[in-house]
Amino acid sequence: MRVLVVEDSEELSGLLAQGLGRAGYDVDRAFDLASARDALSRSGYAAVILDLGLPDGDGLTILRELRSRKDGTPVLLLTARARVQDRVSGLNAGADDYLVKPFALDELVARLQALLRRPGQFLGSTLSVSNLMFDTQNRQLTVDGRVRILPAREADVLEHLLRRKGNVVSKRFLEDQIFGANGEFGSNAVEVYVHRLRNHLSEFGAHISIHTVRGVGYLLSDER
Repeated sequence: MRVLVVEDSEELSGLLAQGLGRAGYDVDRAFDLASARDALSRSGYAAVILDLGLPDGDGLTILRELRSRKDGTPVLLLTARARVQDRVSGLNAGADDYLVKPFALDELVARLQALLRRPGQFLGSTLSVSNLMFDTQNRQLTVDGRVRILPAREADVLEHLLRRKGNVVSKRFLEDQIFGANGEFGSNAVEVYVHRLRNHLSEFGAHISIHTVRGVGYLLSDER
């Protein structure tokens, strides 16, 4: 999963990127409001870790902008502001969690994982539909009780479609999540991996379908 870290300290931002990378996340970094807005306009993220004291303004501005356009991306505020009123203001603005500096990296990772396990489009580490189950931590696919192996890119596509089962997932979102905002890939790369994934699922006997919504993206549904 791809996470955006908005933190003006280059040193702390780098440490966060390293720690989250070890925990299995892909990390993009922004250092102020302007670069955060740019990243959010170009990419979809599983979550945002957001500092409040940024060089060009208050991080709550970004949070309020997200919520005003009905963007429910989980946001974890990471800040030196420790007063109760600061916590209340952050949560009232739409934050999903609030962690005060200094902090333990293990706690931050645990809080992030807890956010991504909440009901809604982010459904936890084990995803299932029909006769298929996918363990997102071990990257293990099981169909009718039998373990199946998927190539890494196809597994990434499957995870994002499973997490948003019943909703259309845009091609752009998949590009951002799989290749990164600055990644290099062909214009039809997503189509290629979706095609391969369909073939694998058919071969494995999975009772799910991936529908192409022309001009928009893909929709995963239960065949039964």
